[in-house]
Amino acid sequence: MIDAVVWDIGRVLIEYDPVRFFDSAIGPDRRKALFEAVDLERYNLRSDAGESLQEVMQECAQEHPEFASEIRMFWDRWIEMASPEIPESVHLLKVLRARNIPVLALSNFGTETFRIACQHYPFLNSFDARYVSGDMKMIKPDPAFYAALEKGSGYAPERLLFTDDKPENIAAAAARGWKTHLFESPHGWAECLLSHGLIQREDTQP
Repeated sequence: MIDAVVWDIGRVLIEYDPVRFFDSAIGPDRRKALFEAVDLERYNLRSDAGESLQEVMQECAQEHPEFASEIRMFWDRWIEMASPEIPESVHLLKVLRARNIPVLALSNFGTETFRIACQHYPFLNSFDARYVSGDMKMIKPDPAFYAALEKGSGYAPERLLFTDDKPENIAAAAARGWKTHLFESPHGWAECLLSHGLIQREDTQP
């Protein structure tokens, strides 16, 4: 039996695609040069772990002045990278809420950018509890992050169902006894929820 459903956010409920954004904003050739010269995701992970994304990207721009204007886009236009929402997934979240099934968020997300995302996507405010890496200063797949959710929510590990798009994050949850689903599409996630008796077939379509 499942007591609560735990959601990752990026690439599960909202899209996150820096490549697509930069290809559109500066062109594929310039984007390729930028990504070869600068490990933007390494800097972004510092934000996920609790540092200010704006300050981290300012530091990055100072270290790579030839790409300073492009690097600043990572902060100035961040919401464009984290767009749009994935409507079928949002629908499933709302169905679970309507069925009074507790929903929790466990996400690698910077504190500043999560605040922006919540303003842009009101459904992110509908979780019963949100465990955000930037606030908690720990990131998946650190077992301590999962343990913090268990302690904070009070749910037994084996009564949690978790979806995430990264295999390493799924493996860390499974190692703790959580039920898991590797998110590849909203359809697959809907079938998983059906298999656990959490939703009905008629609930799968928006």
